[in-house]
Amino acid sequence: MSSVPAEARRVATKTVLVADDTAFVRDRFKTVLEAAGHQTITVSSGNELITRVKADLAKIDLIVVDLRLPQANGVRLVRALRNIDPQKPPIVVFSGTIANAGEVRELAALNVAGYVNEYAALQHILPSLSPHLFPGDFNRRTGPRVVLGIPIAYRFGNTIAAAVTLNISRGGVAVRTTNPLDKGIAVKTRFRMPMGKKDIDVDAKVAWSDKRVGMGLEFIGLRAEDQAAVAEYVDAHFFTNRKA
Repeated sequence: MSSVPAEARRVATKTVLVADDTAFVRDRFKTVLEAAGHQTITVSSGNELITRVKADLAKIDLIVVDLRLPQANGVRLVRALRNIDPQKPPIVVFSGTIANAGEVRELAALNVAGYVNEYAALQHILPSLSPHLFPGDFNRRTGPRVVLGIPIAYRFGNTIAAAVTLNISRGGVAVRTTNPLDKGIAVKTRFRMPMGKKDIDVDAKVAWSDKRVGMGLEFIGLRAEDQAAVAEYVDAHFFTNRKA
């Protein structure tokens, strides 16, 4: 009998290529993706990555890549992938392998879809990749996201709910919930950043909603001091665990 949850078996199967020179990272992502019913291809070098993409381009739905792979690395590795096909598959970069902000700008010009922390908790891996595996179901925010699990309260109408965030960006938060609200609903949120001394109260709207993951809340009218606190946290943690 299959150990994959029934909900995961109903989700369309995707093929994800995970490129990292560390077996620990490859195995973690492979385990989570395959437990959710997806297929994975793993490679450990730049040459192997390019070879597999050329051979299997038609069946690869997403590439998750370490920018510091042996044999080919940095932005030029992503450029080589885009030379194979300028638009597909979507490319997600392990955030800890980015050297500096200049690389982020270059990657944006190459239409990199997003970033994921290679050392994210196992339960956060699939929610971080789902917007790229199922792009039609999500309104993807631009800019770096940082995995962050903090309590958040949100109010819609006369109902108040509590949940835990999955990640945060300058523009909003992703919330883990089995009862996500419909896209476009306005909510009032309250949360406190790590080490913060006061709660942040901000209006938001549901930017995307998916019962497999939760929902994304886009900030509306975030006060300048609160925006600064969020931006400082995102910027400080985006480059953590960076490879030499």
